[in-house]
Amino acid sequence: MSKISRPIKALLACLLLFSASSVFSQDPGKAKFIDRANMDMLVKPGDNFVEYAGGTWLKNNSIPAKETSWGSFNMLRDFNVKALKIILTDAAADKNAKPGSVKKRVADFYEAAMDTVAIEKLVADPIRADLQRVTELKDKQQVLDEISYERSHGIGFPLFGFYVGQDRKHPDKMAVQFSQGGLSMPDRDYYLKSDARSKKIQGAFEMYIISLFKLTGTSEEQAKKNAATIFAMEKKLAKAEMSRTEMRDPQKTYNKFSITDFAKTTPSIDWKSFLAKINITNQDSILVNVPKFFPVADSLLQATPINEWQVYLQWNLLRSAAPYLSKPFVDAEFAYNQTLTGQKVQTPRWQRASSLTDGHVGELLGQLYVEKYFKPEAKARMKVLIDNLIKAYEIRIKQLDWMSDATKQKALAKLKAFHPKIAYPDKWKNYDGLAIEEKTFLQNVCNANHWAFNDMISQLGKPVDRLRWGMTPPTVNAYYNPVMNEIVFPAGILQYPFFHPDADDAFNYGAIGAVIGHEISHGFDDSGSQYDKDGTLRNWWTAEDREKFDAKAKLLQQQFDAYTILDTLHVNGKLTLGENIGDLGGLNAAYEAFKMTSQSKGNKKIDGFTPDQRFFLAWAQVWRGKTLPERASQLIVIDPHAPGEYRAIGTPSNMDTWYKAFNIQPGDKLYKKPEERIKIW
Repeated sequence: MSKISRPIKALLACLLLFSASSVFSQDPGKAKFIDRANMDMLVKPGDNFVEYAGGTWLKNNSIPAKETSWGSFNMLRDFNVKALKIILTDAAADKNAKPGSVKKRVADFYEAAMDTVAIEKLVADPIRADLQRVTELKDKQQVLDEISYERSHGIGFPLFGFYVGQDRKHPDKMAVQFSQGGLSMPDRDYYLKSDARSKKIQGAFEMYIISLFKLTGTSEEQAKKNAATIFAMEKKLAKAEMSRTEMRDPQKTYNKFSITDFAKTTPSIDWKSFLAKINITNQDSILVNVPKFFPVADSLLQATPINEWQVYLQWNLLRSAAPYLSKPFVDAEFAYNQTLTGQKVQTPRWQRASSLTDGHVGELLGQLYVEKYFKPEAKARMKVLIDNLIKAYEIRIKQLDWMSDATKQKALAKLKAFHPKIAYPDKWKNYDGLAIEEKTFLQNVCNANHWAFNDMISQLGKPVDRLRWGMTPPTVNAYYNPVMNEIVFPAGILQYPFFHPDADDAFNYGAIGAVIGHEISHGFDDSGSQYDKDGTLRNWWTAEDREKFDAKAKLLQQQFDAYTILDTLHVNGKLTLGENIGDLGGLNAAYEAFKMTSQSKGNKKIDGFTPDQRFFLAWAQVWRGKTLPERASQLIVIDPHAPGEYRAIGTPSNMDTWYKAFNIQPGDKLYKKPEERIKIW
């Protein structure tokens, strides 16, 4: 998944969390959108729909060594990143590209990332001045000044999180926002658990720290002491953090303070001074997602010796820079990530460089991508699909038997106010003032981060820019943004196996239609449903209706709690609840919309499958894939999405139409009694 800024990432509800082969370029006239050769027809669909729909594909495909999972999303991402490589290679070869042009700027960024001769010669030189500056810190105020400098220049994210984003209770205004943070490992649990897997990851983390410090000339003995210092500091921060599950509650994480009142909870931190250091001087209030975290951060600032702060801040610089330095730094990072994910070999440099270019100057590169690879007719077809999905959702809301008319009217008003964005922005970012040079890889990354930071804070005091996007055009994903009440579908996902302009309606509605419905449903999941039609975080439900909704959501949570991976690891039904509601509402709405088409009104088979069967097979094909055990274990902890195999069966097993399409009967392993099938939207 392409890089998304921290503030947007915290708020968006996406189709999947993370960031092709010949099948994506086949002749549409010969394409088999549902291919029997990938299926295992000996398996009863009611026993194992995943194996039935894709068992032969799963048997015949292995995870490439450079990947941690492999399936529909990965294959399309692989296709797109190869497309980016072609664009960037062609741009770099164009000696007539004018300085300052889109083509020249993306080519310079990419070429600097690919210039391994220059990168290897520099070794750690690009960060030595930063590391030296940290060794000269003398007091706590200088520590805070360094934290503000690292953050504003995009070279580190120590102690806590910071961003500028829409005020959720006043979405027409931008607000300064602080969040818990300061950790290096993916989640607080990695610091607090003592099971074998957590211990193994902690050991790899220690070796990672030691390796990076040694590469800058630190002795092994001192590097080991540094690792102990860093882990101890970050563990204290981890203990103060709220869990990912708790963080899903938008009311709990909305806490507004005057800067003066907030400063009383953190006597060591002058917040007005901190904000002034990052060029924010005109604000009198802030939003804080976890207030209890900051007194702990403040006490750490008071009690920790300066030399330990120097170590922690140097570490933040090192880990932020490591991917952009010489091979030993990159290898050290990969060795640590291998323990987390199980990935066998490093992602090829060209792929990392292409993705980095997309992540840092994505709306420059996106212009070239759309021009070369996106077909305008796909945008027109998507608009029709979206319109039909919204109509279907309207029908379903009106037919709800558990919701009062008063709440229905509010729900319909919210649905009507949805704002779709398709393929690419109407207004491109031009990155004015961003310096990109051919021979300065790390500096280009830092310049882009610094530019993005200044661009972010420049939004304060201005009208909210509703044309902004949170993903780049080549991204294979989609999202719902509650404060904008918008659903967004980048060009990258508008391709097979999610969408094809020549495919039958059953296929497109079962695949991209369900994606559209999924994002619409995020506006009505356990979190998104707390925002009204204007994107304001406020209750629009009657108490009785909310109680009924919560009871239904609880049943869905329990359904997914019961699923396990690797024999013993349970899916976290509460963490994944929003995405599971998205799937349940989305696939039901997609089927409702599909029933409006002429294909659905007949029963003509294509390749031996009825329209309804093709609809559900398209859905299963989207989630077909396999994941390395290490990565699967990690995703259980950090991912708000259920594993793909359970997304493939979790929703259909609640839909009467799936039972009818495949003649699912009592005694089949996936069978649920009609009264047990969960229906929400």
